[in-house]
Amino acid sequence: MPTILGQNQYGKAENRVVKITRDGATHHIKDLNVSVALSGDLEEVHYSGSNANCLPTDTTKNTVYAFAKEYGIESAEQFGIHLARHFVTSQEPIQRARIRIEEYAWERIETSDANSKFIGADEVKHSFVRKGQEVRVTQITYDGEKWEVVSGLKDLVVMNSTNSEFWGYIKDKYTTLQEAYDRILATQVSGRWRFNWTDDEQKMPNWEKSYEQVKKHMLQAFAETYSLSLQQTLYQMGSRIINNRGEIDEVRFSLPNKHHFLVDLEPFGLKNDNEVYYAADRPYGLIEATILRDGCEARIPVDMTNL
Repeated sequence: MPTILGQNQYGKAENRVVKITRDGATHHIKDLNVSVALSGDLEEVHYSGSNANCLPTDTTKNTVYAFAKEYGIESAEQFGIHLARHFVTSQEPIQRARIRIEEYAWERIETSDANSKFIGADEVKHSFVRKGQEVRVTQITYDGEKWEVVSGLKDLVVMNSTNSEFWGYIKDKYTTLQEAYDRILATQVSGRWRFNWTDDEQKMPNWEKSYEQVKKHMLQAFAETYSLSLQQTLYQMGSRIINNRGEIDEVRFSLPNKHHFLVDLEPFGLKNDNEVYYAADRPYGLIEATILRDGCEARIPVDMTNL
């Protein structure tokens, strides 16, 4: 045979599942986008078209919805662990499962107080508005023995309107950028962090608390770092997470520098004292790096496009 089969996987991608938990009149929402990828003893389906070892992707879709009902959705990580374990342990040909999940957050709409003219407005606990901030993500991989959980977020836009400089860089004949001693620092954070929970004998992290704490430390580091470069800020963000969250061994960030350039108002006889900026969407500097707990090995892919 002149060719052989290499790495392969299959599954149902982007299963949109919304779970409403009704606690009396108070409702709670979990809104997920779940992608399933399975691999294992699947050579024959490629070589001969035999589906004997193939679990239909439609079945994987149905499993996502059934598990939302049977087990609920405590967290994206916990839901993904349930799914991965099921696919690997219930189907002998399936030896590895990868579950990727995006979570879209909702927050409760604040309604009128009890003294409002709208009768019963203070009892409304089932109305929500979609948060316009980050998308929470997680990837769970299971091979029947070991787990790898990499969680994170994307599309979180942050800005410091001062306490940022950029100067002392290399200059050559193509350099036109002026040194800045008071600039806007803004970025759209894409970050992933790898947990050191790898087997069922270990105590499982509190996934919801961990996410909130990681985000808190990340944002505090961004706000509290007097930045001489976005690279410096990135390192401080990752270090703050590693130093405060013992369940995490590795953090990787991809930070586009959302440039804000001072507008030249001199032609109009106006002085621009760091007040009016032009927000440029492209091209942009892209700063990426991994921060590790000392002694740990990097496993998060350098290219996080599909993670």
